[in-house]
Amino acid sequence: MVFPFFTIEDFNVELKHEHELFRKTVREFAEKEIEPRVKEIERSNKIPNELLKKAGEMGFFGLGIPEEYEGQGTDLIFNSIYIEEISRVCPAFTLATLVHELFTYPVLKYGTGEQKKKYIPPLAKGVKYGAHATTEPAAGSDVAGIQTTAKEKNGGWVINGRKYFISGAERADYFIVLARTSPPPSRKERWKGLTFFIVEKGTPGFRVGEKIEVIGIRGSHPNEVILDNVFVPDENRVGDEGIGFKIAMETYDHGRLGVAAQAVGTAQAAFEKSLQYSIQRHAFEKPLISFQAVQFHISEMVTLLQAARLLLYWASYLAMKERPEAVFAASMAKLFATEVAEKIALKAITIHGGMGVATEGMVERFLRDSQVFKTYEGANDIQKLVIMRQMMKHAFGMDIT
Repeated sequence: MVFPFFTIEDFNVELKHEHELFRKTVREFAEKEIEPRVKEIERSNKIPNELLKKAGEMGFFGLGIPEEYEGQGTDLIFNSIYIEEISRVCPAFTLATLVHELFTYPVLKYGTGEQKKKYIPPLAKGVKYGAHATTEPAAGSDVAGIQTTAKEKNGGWVINGRKYFISGAERADYFIVLARTSPPPSRKERWKGLTFFIVEKGTPGFRVGEKIEVIGIRGSHPNEVILDNVFVPDENRVGDEGIGFKIAMETYDHGRLGVAAQAVGTAQAAFEKSLQYSIQRHAFEKPLISFQAVQFHISEMVTLLQAARLLLYWASYLAMKERPEAVFAASMAKLFATEVAEKIALKAITIHGGMGVATEGMVERFLRDSQVFKTYEGANDIQKLVIMRQMMKHAFGMDIT
């Protein structure tokens, strides 16, 4: 027994030659198409539409979506590789191209056949965009505490509420919105009575509100979303009434892998730039790499980076196999990789000295981005709670909530 797992066979990752070929394709796209425009993206806080169009032509919007819905039919490791390689150049671009997974995942798993046929193909082809609207001003990590309501009326639902920090909202055509459809039976069962609905842009009473400026991931900012007596037919309900919390948790377990991959890609970029700079930059008539202090920094960076990547691929593999340990592993990957990104970013700034804190040097952005990674898709302290609860449940069958 390899506590809290049961066998060393649990620690397995199977990578294929196709994964490596795909990685090279994504890296070429990132370096050729995106990298020359990173400074422009940082300044404007916007992804150029022509880059998104090219990504759509490459099929990147369809990653993880079955071929029957115009997707690529690829596994989760392909997703992680894509996010890692693009984030090495521009993490915001991964949000612009794959944030719709937070829409497609629950629809593919819990939606009706009609919903899948209507909404998934346009997203897979990159001609439409999707967003996920759960977070509220008073309910972030506490999903059960949302105040948005949906009340039955005339064969449908009237939704009222305000969502906050919604990634991709400004560009999105379709939103999946969590609302309370019935009061919780007790304080211990606050998670009951929540339901998901699909709301299309342009629906009366629905609008995207103010842009929220954040310190990192320039190019993909969140927005608030306002729902004022928004009517949707019952055919827009996703899953059974009252199981929204369950759907949300499964969706976020899936989404954490993407954040871990963003962190690994950013850490890779910070490491590469630091190594290159330490070889080229001279001090006291010697390259920086000849100083032991710099050597120690570089050694620690590459060790942390490889450990984070292995954890990411392992968690992705477990999720791909639909193993119950995947929830546990995804939270560990998100926690560890995002903190590694922060540590490597700080070391990169130290190695670069003045250029490390100059915005023109494009190094300080790694640290800014890492702070966003640590916060969204469940802040890292929440991941620690998930890890502990999953460990006790997996190893001892105990529920410590």
